[in-house]
Amino acid sequence: MTWEIHTARNEEDVRRCWPVFRELRPHIASEDEFVGRWKVQQDEAYRIVFLEQDGEVRAAAGFRIVHSMAWGRAVYLDDLCALTGHQGAGLGRAVLGFVQDEARRLGCGAVHLDTGYHRRRAHRTYLRSGFELSLHHLEWKATEA
Repeated sequence: MTWEIHTARNEEDVRRCWPVFRELRPHIASEDEFVGRWKVQQDEAYRIVFLEQDGEVRAAAGFRIVHSMAWGRAVYLDDLCALTGHQGAGLGRAVLGFVQDEARRLGCGAVHLDTGYHRRRAHRTYLRSGFELSLHHLEWKATEA
């Protein structure tokens, strides 16, 4: 089967990606909340790319260009997911490859991401795609202080 990867250019495109993002981010209560978060993140150069197959968005990624003392210029991959019924078909890996190509094209030194311990299938994809386990991510919640 063939697919096409597109950049979400407007709110309509982003709304088409909601079913994929809902699987990865179940804490986002509604499609409208998802779109609202996208609008805010656009100011931080966040963009969404999506894989379309047979007229359906089946995988998507959200990422941004970051600059840091630790990494220099890099892509930070916020989100990557494929619809549950289509996982294992290489769709997420195709989107990931697109993001890696974008990092090269944009002159970034690396792609960075955080992932939950329980996402073992995703970890295999990342490792097969050349990623290395190189750090731990820690979180402090201000509401618990």
